[in-house]
Amino acid sequence: MSHTSEYLADATQILTLLDQEVIDRMVDLLVELRKRGGRLFFLGVGGSAANCAHAVNDFRKIAHIEAYAPTDNVSELTARTNDDGWETVFVNWLRGSRLGANDMIFVLSVGGGDLERNISPNLVRALQYAGEVGATVCGIVGRDGGYTARVADACVVVPTVNERTVTPHAEAFQGVVWHLLVSHPALQAVPTKWESVKASAAGPRGVAA
Repeated sequence: MSHTSEYLADATQILTLLDQEVIDRMVDLLVELRKRGGRLFFLGVGGSAANCAHAVNDFRKIAHIEAYAPTDNVSELTARTNDDGWETVFVNWLRGSRLGANDMIFVLSVGGGDLERNISPNLVRALQYAGEVGATVCGIVGRDGGYTARVADACVVVPTVNERTVTPHAEAFQGVVWHLLVSHPALQAVPTKWESVKASAAGPRGVAA
């Protein structure tokens, strides 16, 4: 089997194994967050940090949820890393943002954080603080043994079907799940561009007018 065939076959298997009940629970938590006017803070590092930026855009624009990611501000991120250290960069940012019980932390990560192995300790410290202030915690991760999966109110664990591709599949399916969330009828507040263009240009049976 070629790498392409194997990778796509694994992705197909992951789709069938995703926990839909957890995703639906996440939808409910996000609906509640929006109703109470809470804020949504996305946390991630590496490729997941890039996904955080994309997710912030989608939740703000499509779902009308006030959302932020500390990694979007490179000046503050590097200043805090330089002056305070990498381990506390997220928790100190959240303190400055006055994270509270009305808010939600949403972690995008492969492992979800592990203090014992010194993997993404910044995520663990942020989640510990979220617990102290009573903020809701959600996550999409690639490992069920990480800190995020253990403490989250709802956490989608991308199933491991191939140990060689845990990271690319975890980061790819972060996008699959958050796009599912913002397009969910309970959360989507405005149509996305191409869907709205198609709807306005089509006749009663979907034929272009």
